[in-house]
Amino acid sequence: MVDFRLTHEQQELQNKARRFAQEYMIPYAHYYDKTGEFPRPIIQKCWEEGLMNLSIPKQYGGPGLGSIEQCITVEEMAAGCAGMTTSIYVNTLGAEPILVAGTDDQKEKYLRPLTEELKFVSFACSEPGMGSDVAGIQTRVKKEGSNYLLNGSKFWITNAPHADYFTVFASLDPSKRHKALCAFIVDADTPGVKTGRPVEKMGHRASTTSSVMFHDAKIPEENILGGEGNGFGIAMKTFAMTRPSIAAFATGLARAALEYARDYVNKREAFTQKLGEFEVIQFKLAEMYMKIEASRALYLKAAWTTDNIGDATVPASVAKAYATDAAMEIASEALQIHGGYGYIDQYPLEKLFRDAKLYQIYEGTSEVQRLILGRHVLSGYEPAMDKIPKWYAENPPDF
Repeated sequence: MVDFRLTHEQQELQNKARRFAQEYMIPYAHYYDKTGEFPRPIIQKCWEEGLMNLSIPKQYGGPGLGSIEQCITVEEMAAGCAGMTTSIYVNTLGAEPILVAGTDDQKEKYLRPLTEELKFVSFACSEPGMGSDVAGIQTRVKKEGSNYLLNGSKFWITNAPHADYFTVFASLDPSKRHKALCAFIVDADTPGVKTGRPVEKMGHRASTTSSVMFHDAKIPEENILGGEGNGFGIAMKTFAMTRPSIAAFATGLARAALEYARDYVNKREAFTQKLGEFEVIQFKLAEMYMKIEASRALYLKAAWTTDNIGDATVPASVAKAYATDAAMEIASEALQIHGGYGYIDQYPLEKLFRDAKLYQIYEGTSEVQRLILGRHVLSGYEPAMDKIPKWYAENPPDF
């Protein structure tokens, strides 16, 4: 039986996240977007409210919530401010490789502290010369006694200057691509680890992004995740677990754009009529609403698959590709509805438009999602028809 109703606990979590977004995020979103400051006070409050690190198991001090609960939470927060939500949620992304492949000792050492005070763990995978091509990582690592020496650089790393530790992907031999990838937990204060200056971005300006450089950084062998050569699988499992939430991010932003547009057309008049009375505007709102509903259904299916089956690669790619494209379209239409007002920063639409674009890029571009799905259709999809029939009957019956 399919049941889309939220449980009582899920509804309470949704309401809590919605209140937090409306009280602490929306009022300050414009300020942090304009200044580019790191919204530590907002994130501190979020941590105190118990709305961070939701996937950490109870045995390590966390709430032990599933993907559905995480998606519900980030939809509400992203409706408040996409940038702040990115910096809040990246702890989940950074911790996921530890959850996927960490030993009990590694989980105790690195997950429990996240629940005891506000700490940050960043996911360090992308590099200046590669983004979605994880197998193409050039950061090198080599074994030296009881340590690994790490050399290279990472780029587009969320919260990097504030991170207490990183989950880092590096290669024993880049020519062997995915077969040589390894994953490590790297303490930020390790000698030889340095973060760059925060970069200026088009959107998500309330989230700090910078490079991370490694120069002969000594990583204890006990900090490797899953053993040598298992980094690629860990990265793919991580993305399969976290991509439903990116679809939820996009759904939250799109929902906010719809609600701003709805409010505007009920107040603004043109040609002696409220904008909302024009059929063309109603059609735009209807299209926006349909895409939001579809996006939510897709991310819930992907999250349910994550929680109940495990491998959510395909539904997660469907959800991310659809919801992020939809968010970009909806933000654009909502801005169009606002006309000139949508183009100035006294209204929130220009920020939503700038923020929406990143969802099509990070954690695997929209093109990469289509590549995953295209390969699935060709090699993993099971046709409903046992045998593809000919288009016409050779001997049609005589009716």
